[in-house]
Amino acid sequence: MATVELRFSALPEHVRTARLVAAAVARRAGVDEAVLDEVRLAVGEACSRAVGLHQSVGITAPVKVALIEEEKLFSIEVGDEAPHAVPAERVAGGAAADADVETEEDEMGLAVISGLVDDVEVTTGENGGLIRMSWPATPPPTVLI
Repeated sequence: MATVELRFSALPEHVRTARLVAAAVARRAGVDEAVLDEVRLAVGEACSRAVGLHQSVGITAPVKVALIEEEKLFSIEVGDEAPHAVPAERVAGGAAADADVETEEDEMGLAVISGLVDDVEVTTGENGGLIRMSWPATPPPTVLI
């Protein structure tokens, strides 16, 4: 299992670089060429969301991206350090719901990601959130000379 880690300042201009790196690593991992545009778009949405969350609460920590190549699976994890209310707190409308930094724009970004990626998992908590996206991969055959 090979992993590439990328950390960047929570600035919108760095999202493009994250998209390009993700597409290059996905191609090398064996993700189908027809799916690479979806990988780029999904990573762009996830990274833009993380940047927005960091900026909205003044977090200076970097956005974290992990590109994970497994035997027949390629995964990307985009992490933020913004506080999120847990779903029960949102429903209850307690104090934690008031501190929740997610907006309708964030929910729209998650909807776009869910439309682009079949295998997506979103986890959130008071110490940040993580979006994990996965695609099937067929590694290139080993060539012996």
